[in-house]
Amino acid sequence: MNRLFAALLFTAAAALPLSSLAVELDAPLVCNESGHQFIADLMQQQLINPKPTHVERNSINAFSPMPDAHLTAFGFRVFAVVGFEKDDPMFRVGDGEPVAQSAYGVVVFGSDDKVKSALENAGSTAIMHHVAPLITAIFCKRS
Repeated sequence: MNRLFAALLFTAAAALPLSSLAVELDAPLVCNESGHQFIADLMQQQLINPKPTHVERNSINAFSPMPDAHLTAFGFRVFAVVGFEKDDPMFRVGDGEPVAQSAYGVVVFGSDDKVKSALENAGSTAIMHHVAPLITAIFCKRS
């Protein structure tokens, strides 16, 4: 997943919007919905590009926020949205073992410690993954 996030970082940095629609994604990131619901809601609101920019071997699909969308999670700026739902035509399948039956999350600009603290304070059961210095993934999955 680190290659994906590094590539998305460069793409996102070049496409930062000047004016935007601010949307907080805190509520779904307490891990109370499916990957399909999370991604479909963002697509319906036209907050993410409906076509994934990348698909990992583990079938995680990465979606870019729309240019006018300013997405945040627990106060951190989101630059990529990820998700997967098994047997769901909305998602492309990678050539490896799927990460879970259903998974979703975001990649944010923020240090591991600050993101971990924010997740704990919110009571989220999300998993935190270190991606790179000051880049952290917040991830929910169901087996």
